Amino acid sequence: MRAPAFWWRPRPGLAARALAPAGAAYGAVSGRRMGMAGTRVGVPVICVGNFTVGGAGKTPTAIEIARHLVAAGHEPAFVSRGYGGAARSAPLRVDPARHAAAEVGDEPLLLARVAPCFVGADRLAAARAAAAAGASAVLMDDGLQNPALAKDLRVAVVDGAVGIGNGLCLPAGPLRAPMDRQWGGVDLVLVVGPGDAGDAVAAEAALRRFPVLRATVEPDARAVGALSGRRLFAFTGIGRPEKFFDTLAGAGLDVVGRRAFPDHHAFTAAERDALLRDAAAAGAVLVTTEKDRVRLPADAPFGAPPIAVLPIRLGFDDPETLAEMLGRLVGA
Repeated sequence: MRAPAFWWRPRPGLAARALAPAGAAYGAVSGRRMGMAGTRVGVPVICVGNFTVGGAGKTPTAIEIARHLVAAGHEPAFVSRGYGGAARSAPLRVDPARHAAAEVGDEPLLLARVAPCFVGADRLAAARAAAAAGASAVLMDDGLQNPALAKDLRVAVVDGAVGIGNGLCLPAGPLRAPMDRQWGGVDLVLVVGPGDAGDAVAAEAALRRFPVLRATVEPDARAVGALSGRRLFAFTGIGRPEKFFDTLAGAGLDVVGRRAFPDHHAFTAAERDALLRDAAAAGAVLVTTEKDRVRLPADAPFGAPPIAVLPIRLGFDDPETLAEMLGRLVGA
């Protein structure tokens, strides 16, 4: 789905106020669920989620934490619901060489490049499968509001540009549960990118004595160099497409066309071919995100130019604080 624009306005407008009763009912249910006791699986569980729906940077954050753990000699494994994937009824270990996004979801394919990733609708069963396979720590990509697993470190990722939007729960706003309930379910707040909205969430977190970290999206320097000086036609289907377009602009790249799709959009061959035609008409190269690339059909037309990808990583302003917290948890 594509988030409605009124979700991200600082104050609720007419549409948000009209939907507020439904949001209050949804928030009451999700808030109660957050209070349920979770089950332990015998290894530390680190949950990377966010207060709202949409892309705040959960997956890049989870990947950076996993990289730190791997570098410290640990064997983390990811657990994900596998958004959009069909093979989720029982825990499944993702194999990027064999599985497609239609089977396991797009984000698990990226996670599995870094550490083992288990997908399943039942997060507890997936975490048990990861622990049984030898994981020394379980990393949940999303699931901050899910009560199935007991969590040892709960990281709330906040998009600095939009924060918590209008502060209302679905469908009136982007919140997954009321903030007064969600504050009790986090241990660390990570604000990604600049913005007054993110600053406001950071200030509230500091008042409540939560640790607050900052991070920025850093495009891959090698990819930027390869794209520099070329005309680009950018497309993406992520939670907030503007983040990708802004990253391209911030890297000084020449974007002459852009197209946004809903989050986790399953691209058809016809859509891919139309994008290729539009880019060719503009004398440009198609460029997209890693997450979008794995959702594109593989059977490109004969002679079609390659579609460029701009990988990104998160750069932490204070990596030592994160390393210290992980060290206390798993001995990293």
